[in-house]
Amino acid sequence: MRGLEGKGVLITGGSRGIGLATARRFLEEGSRVFLCGLDGDEVAGVVADLSALGHVEGVACDVSREDDVARLVDEAERVLGRIDVLISNAGIARRDAFLDIDLADWDLTIAVNLRGMFLVARAVARRMVNDGNGGTIVNMASTNALGGEADFAHYNASKGGVLQLTRTMAVELGARGVRVNCVCPGFIDTPLNQDLATEEEMTAYERARIPLGRRGRPEEVAAAYAFLASDEASFIHGEALVVDGGQTAVM
Repeated sequence: MRGLEGKGVLITGGSRGIGLATARRFLEEGSRVFLCGLDGDEVAGVVADLSALGHVEGVACDVSREDDVARLVDEAERVLGRIDVLISNAGIARRDAFLDIDLADWDLTIAVNLRGMFLVARAVARRMVNDGNGGTIVNMASTNALGGEADFAHYNASKGGVLQLTRTMAVELGARGVRVNCVCPGFIDTPLNQDLATEEEMTAYERARIPLGRRGRPEEVAAAYAFLASDEASFIHGEALVVDGGQTAVM
């Protein structure tokens, strides 16, 4: 991709699943990467594994905590020199019937998926705007932002919020040199999804609901992140790029 070599890239939720694949992709593109995850040992292991590909460092961070986010952005800027690209990828999901959702689980899902997205994006965007050099932000939404899925009301609501947050950021930040988009993955083979359903359920779902007949791979979402962050997407702004194998095309 044009325009990624040498860029400083901050990736939240970068220690597993889609985030890990994204860290690897940006390193392969010649970017310098700073990543975070909730588990410090996991982050350290990932950094060690990825170091052969290029410049990568990371820290533990709970993106729902403002003090953690401030520390994350300070450290990322110190290491990278400047954050040119933010891939705001951290997120969680639970599977609960609407009538059975516990308030604590609702609050946690919104705190990580929406509050955390806001906190990180605000902190990074302020610096991008203040130094006058702009930048690129790509948020993690979901096909669940585009339609309701049973047993995921808390997740659906959080991702719908991310979609509208992305659009509003684009409206406000475009003239300040910051380009903002989001990705909307469908059913991707990640540890998160593996914790939510059995292999039998996942196989049945992909055969019945995905026209390509298979679940997506983390690397395929990482490619979408890289595209939206690159100069190839220089006039794409305020958009939600769906990566779902045709899942949302099914009536």
